[in-house]
Amino acid sequence: MNRQVVTFPCAGETLLGTLDMDGASGATGLLIVSGGNEIRAGTWGGQARLSHQMAEAGVPVFRYDRRGVGDSTGANHGFDASGPDIAAALAAFRSAAPHVKRVVAFGNCDAASALILHATSGIASPPDALVLGNPWTIDDEGQDDDVADAPPVHSAAALRRHYARRLADPRQWLRLLGGKVGLGGLARGLRTAASAQAPSTLAERMRSALAAYAGPVTFLVAEGDRTAQLFRSHWGADARIVAHPGASHSFSDAREWLFEQLLGACR
Repeated sequence: MNRQVVTFPCAGETLLGTLDMDGASGATGLLIVSGGNEIRAGTWGGQARLSHQMAEAGVPVFRYDRRGVGDSTGANHGFDASGPDIAAALAAFRSAAPHVKRVVAFGNCDAASALILHATSGIASPPDALVLGNPWTIDDEGQDDDVADAPPVHSAAALRRHYARRLADPRQWLRLLGGKVGLGGLARGLRTAASAQAPSTLAERMRSALAAYAGPVTFLVAEGDRTAQLFRSHWGADARIVAHPGASHSFSDAREWLFEQLLGACR
């Protein structure tokens, strides 16, 4: 396996990336942007495995840790401030693999949101295409863990109905008083439901930014994932959405499907 570690500068800091080639000589490469505070290997090494698979199929892949995450130096200021990191990673990718003439960028969750916000802003040579998985559209940048008490929902309205039913059920109050309901999970769920009542400012910012992007865009959504459901609620109908019936936020239950979608975008 031809896997190289690449160091490159970004705003006075040093970022580390990984280039997977495995003899891949394709003129189209894949840039993977990690979401949240996730390191470039991905959840349970998922992005590392995906990179190996893509490289075996002839697609060079570059992934990296943004500032303040993983092996990279500096402070982590979140996805909204990660435009310089994306620009620096694109430049490093093109420098390390000069035969790559076209770059498809893939990000999941807030990495998808970061790509939308920054693909047309401050990047001299933006990605040629975007593949956006389960974009984050909740205005609070902090990402709560899944709420155990809440089932998968299909819209913001359904989430609110779920909690309205629970709060109107005397048995649920008895469970709460008996300590059988986690207060932290309940509070997070109620906060998510409340935040879903208002239009998403982040979604509108993303919509405006994406309108200025000239390349092809594909949204990949897991129908059972709450972040994806809220995205569809905030975003509305879009012919560019490709849905999978799975529920995994990271597509761990749809790895082969994700690979085929990314390979198709690169070809």
